[in-house]
Amino acid sequence: MATIELRARLVGGQQHTDLTYEDPDQVDEHAVVDQVIEVLSSETGVLRCRHGGRLVALFARGVASIEVSPRGAIL
Repeated sequence: MATIELRARLVGGQQHTDLTYEDPDQVDEHAVVDQVIEVLSSETGVLRCRHGGRLVALFARGVASIEVSPRGAIL
């Protein structure tokens, strides 16, 4: 299972949120990053992520940019 940490900067301005995205079918983090970019480049794309113990739906139309960290928190 490949896991990456995302920092999603939202369209509304200086707001951002840190999320964990996992794909049990992937082993390679690079393939997961490509998958995330593909989903978020679609106007109707949605990612199911985690923020702590909470499930979060990240809608592509609200994301201005993402930063990716394959291991641990984004510093």
